[in-house]
Amino acid sequence: MTIEELSLEVEGLLGRLREDNPSPKEKELLLVAIDAIRFISSTGHSYDFEDYRKSLSAHEPPPVVAVFKTREEADAWLHAHPKPPHLTYVLIGDAYYMVVYLRDPDRRSLGPHPALAYHLQEMLEAGLPPAVATFNTRAEADAWFGQQADPPAQSVIQIGNEPYLAVHHRNVHHRAIYPFSLARL
Repeated sequence: MTIEELSLEVEGLLGRLREDNPSPKEKELLLVAIDAIRFISSTGHSYDFEDYRKSLSAHEPPPVVAVFKTREEADAWLHAHPKPPHLTYVLIGDAYYMVVYLRDPDRRSLGPHPALAYHLQEMLEAGLPPAVATFNTRAEADAWFGQQADPPAQSVIQIGNEPYLAVHHRNVHHRAIYPFSLARL
């Protein structure tokens, strides 16, 4: 089933639920959900939504919308952006930050966020798959990861005796390696 067909089915289901629901408040909430589906389609984000759903089902790390080497670069981007993407993640030096943007008054900020730590914790709790590669040093792991033509979204690797997660953020063309020691246990 295509994302368009799925969206139409969801919209139809929500519409039927709305018609059968006597509560005005719940009718409004269902209309908001219908509007969200229509917004995704009408703004050209159907394939982005499909990719997002695939990343959820594959238990991939949270998506990011931009990558910066320094906080200064990120701040410059945030203040130059006409409408920063509110409540999204960016990477600054491979660390997750959340974008906060309030239109009225115009307030913008970036704050560290433990999204990746939670992801790593969930993976540890579920049990890690076997490492796809083992290295003696981080430099060896970085070289290997950089040479992969089309790496998966995430792979467990081992550096020394420690597990790491090699992450390919496809939408921003960025690769990062994270130690599982970042997990919030």
